[in-house]
Amino acid sequence: MTPRIAVLAGGLATRMLPLRREVPKSLMEVAGEPFIAHQLRLFRREGLTEAVLCVGHLGGMIQEFVGDGRAFGLKVTYSNDGQSPLGTGGALLRALPLLGPEFLVIYGDSYLDISFGAVVQAFRSSRAPAMMTVFENRNRWDRSNVAFVDGRIVAYSKKPTPEMAHIDFGLQAVRVECFAGMTAGQTFDLARLYSDLARTGCLAGYEVHRRFYEIGSPRGFEEAEAYLLSQRDGQR
Repeated sequence: MTPRIAVLAGGLATRMLPLRREVPKSLMEVAGEPFIAHQLRLFRREGLTEAVLCVGHLGGMIQEFVGDGRAFGLKVTYSNDGQSPLGTGGALLRALPLLGPEFLVIYGDSYLDISFGAVVQAFRSSRAPAMMTVFENRNRWDRSNVAFVDGRIVAYSKKPTPEMAHIDFGLQAVRVECFAGMTAGQTFDLARLYSDLARTGCLAGYEVHRRFYEIGSPRGFEEAEAYLLSQRDGQR
């Protein structure tokens, strides 16, 4: 069975131009159309059929553009933070009833041109509660924040240490039991959950060898747009 994918799309474009501060990052125009259109087509290309968009402030704008997902060949449903932001972990916790026993997680500002099927297969083979895709970054595109050894994440932190040569690539596979004992409405960051899983030897790793693209920073936006335009031009 193909897992659903949760898209953490509640963030605003606060690091971008002032005119974009009241636009969800997912709706920023990249290579001629809202970024989420590129993401959804990528999901469909990779064989996914259902996506759950975790939205927050201005989430109605995303829902108005995406609708039920049929225009992108997907079934799309929505989970809303409500009155206050819940953080990435809290948003995912709220969405659990829509996601099933195992699911993928991606950030709403990431374009990850890899085989999602290979990640799912590796995750199921690992029998771990969760798996994080990682890339040997060595502080090239952002600060490396993962220690990856023999297929396992042995340390993960937003405060990197010298032995961390890899970076969270931006795609995770998770089983629902990782959230056991938590109550919907809690506010927390997924980094805390992943750090705890790594510390207890419960976070598998899957190494990819292609760089990631993101639109959360001006430089990242320019690089992602150039890449998406090159891909489009190459298909003509």
